[in-house]
Amino acid sequence: MAEDGEAALSKAELKALKAAKKQMKKEKRDKKAAAAAASEAATPGVAGSNSEDTAVEVAVGEKKKKKKNKEKRAAEDQQQQQQQQVAADAAVEEEGKKKKAKKAKRDREEQQPADAEPAKKAKAPKQQQQQQQHQQQKQQPPRSLAAVGDAALAASSAPILKALYKEHPDVAAMSPAQAAAAREERKMAVDGCGLAPVLSFDQTGLGPELLHSTRDFVAPSPIQSQCWPIVLSGYDLIGIAATGSGKTLGFGLPMMAHIAANKRPGGASAGKKGPFAVVLAPTRELALQIAAVLEDAGARCGVRCCCVYGGVPKGPQIAALKSGVEVIVGTPGRLEDLMEDSIARLTNVTYLVLDEADRMLDLGFEPHIRKICQTVRADRQTLMFSATWPTAVQQLASNFLAEEGAVKVTVGSLELAASHSVAQSVEVIDPAKRDDRLQQLLQQHHSSRKNRIIIFVLYKKEAPRVEALLKRKGWSAAAIHGDISQAQRTAAVEAFKAGTIPLLIATDVAARGLDIPDVEVVINYSFPLTIEDYVHRIGRTGRAGKTGRAVTFFSAGADKPRAGELINVLREAGQPVPDELLKFGTTVKKKEHKLYGAHFKDVDLSKKATKVTFDD
Repeated sequence: MAEDGEAALSKAELKALKAAKKQMKKEKRDKKAAAAAASEAATPGVAGSNSEDTAVEVAVGEKKKKKKNKEKRAAEDQQQQQQQQVAADAAVEEEGKKKKAKKAKRDREEQQPADAEPAKKAKAPKQQQQQQQHQQQKQQPPRSLAAVGDAALAASSAPILKALYKEHPDVAAMSPAQAAAAREERKMAVDGCGLAPVLSFDQTGLGPELLHSTRDFVAPSPIQSQCWPIVLSGYDLIGIAATGSGKTLGFGLPMMAHIAANKRPGGASAGKKGPFAVVLAPTRELALQIAAVLEDAGARCGVRCCCVYGGVPKGPQIAALKSGVEVIVGTPGRLEDLMEDSIARLTNVTYLVLDEADRMLDLGFEPHIRKICQTVRADRQTLMFSATWPTAVQQLASNFLAEEGAVKVTVGSLELAASHSVAQSVEVIDPAKRDDRLQQLLQQHHSSRKNRIIIFVLYKKEAPRVEALLKRKGWSAAAIHGDISQAQRTAAVEAFKAGTIPLLIATDVAARGLDIPDVEVVINYSFPLTIEDYVHRIGRTGRAGKTGRAVTFFSAGADKPRAGELINVLREAGQPVPDELLKFGTTVKKKEHKLYGAHFKDVDLSKKATKVTFDD
C-alpha cells in the first residue's frame, strides 16, 4: 500500500512540475512579445536587427552633428560681423584723425612765416636729381630676349650687367653734326643708336689693364671707334667691315669689361664657374687667331681663354675646360661635341660672338649654332661680325639677336665690296698658261724671297700640285688644305707667320679670318666659286691700315658666269677693269645658294606678303 501511495504522489508531482514549466515558458514568450511590440512602436518598420539598430544610431548622430555645426557657423558669423563692425569703426576713427591732421597742417602752413619757403625749395634739386637718375635707368637697353636661347634660364638667373659705358667729356661735348662728320671721315654708318664714336683709346673709359692690348696702335680703327661705345652700353651689335679692320679687339675688349663687371658681387656671374663668353668661328685657323688675341687682351685682367676645334685629340681641350676658363673660342662642331660629352656647359654664358657670321649662317653651320645658342641664356648680349651681309643671312641672324633688334655698324659700303686698300688686277688667261704666269709674278713681286705671298687655289688637289711645282723651281713654299692633318696645317701657318716659308698655297678653308701680318700680295691662281669668297681672299692683304696687292687669274670657260659680279666689285673699289673682262658682259647671273644652287632665291623674308584679290 505504501508503495502504491508513493507512486501516486510521484505522478502528481510530475504533473505539477510540467504545469509549472509550461507556465514559465508562457510568461517568457509573453515578455518577448511585449518587448517586440514596444520596439515596433518606437521604430516602425525596423525588425530589430543589430545592423539596422546601428544605422539608426548613426543617423541620429549625424543629425546631432549637423545641428551642432549649424550652431557653430552661426556663432562664427556673428563673431565675424562683430569684427567687421569694429574694423569699420576703427577706419572711421582713423579717417577722422587724418582729416584733423591735414587741417592742423594747413593751419600751420598758413601761420608759417615766409622765411621758411626757401628751405622747402632747397629740396627741389635733390628730387630733380633722383628723377634724372630714374630717367637714365629707363634709357638703358631693355632686358629683351633672343628667339633662340633659354628663356627659362634667363628668367631664373640674376640680371646681366650690360650698361658699362661712361661717356668721356670730350665725346659728350660732340654735337650731332660733329659725330656725323667723324663717321663720314671714317666711312661709317650707324643704324639704331646715336652714340658718338670715340677718337682715342683714353676716351673708351677702359682701364690700363685692358688698353695694354692696344699698345701697338696709335688710334682705334673705324669699327672699334664706333663699336666700343655701343657694345659697352649693352646693345646687341651687327658689325659689317672688311677683314683686317680690327674686329677681334672690337668685341674682345668689351668682352673683358663685361666679364669683370658681372663677376663682382651682385653680378650675373658672381660666385659661378665659367665659361662666361663664347666666340664661334667657321675655321680652325680663325679660331686659333682669335684665341691668341683674346689671351693677350685678358692676360692682365685674369681672363683665361680656351680654343676648341676639330682635327686634334680632345684630351688637352677637355683638361683646359676642366681647369676653368672664362672664354671659349671654337668651331661649332667641336664645341657641340664637348657639350654632348657634358664637358662644356654654357649655362653661365652671358656674352656671345659670331665671327664671319655670314659664312657661319650660310654654309650649313646654322643647325649647330642653333643647338649651341639654345643652351645659352636668351637675355645674353650677342654680337655678329662679318665682311658681307646678304639678305638671307640677315633673316637667319635675327633669330639669334635680341627681339628689340641690334645696332648695325657698317664700315664702307653695305653692298659687297672689297677692301679699298688693296690694288686689284685681273688677268684673263688660258688655264694651261697659269703655271708660267705664276713664275713671272713671283719673280716680279717676290724677288727678295722674304716677303709673304698667299696663293689661293680652288680645289684641295690643286694645292699639293702647285706646292710641288714651286718647290721644283726653287721656291720655298707650303700648302694647307683638307687632306693634311691639323698638326701639318698649324705647322705650315706658323712657318709662314715666322717668315721661314714665305709662300703659302691655300684653299678657301683658310681664306676667311686668316690674320697674318704683312702679307704683301695675294694671287688667285684659280677664281673662287663665289664673289664673296673673292672678297675674303684678297682681304688677307692690305690689313691694319696697310696697302696690298691682289692678282687674279680669270678663265673664259668656268669663270665667265661671274664676270659681271667681278666687274661690279672692281668698279666699286675704283680699280681698272680690263677690256678682256668686259667682253664677257656685265650681266650678273642669278644668285645661287651654296647649298641649294640655282633654286635658291635671295629675297627679303622680313617683308610682309602682298595680298592679291581677284574680281568675281
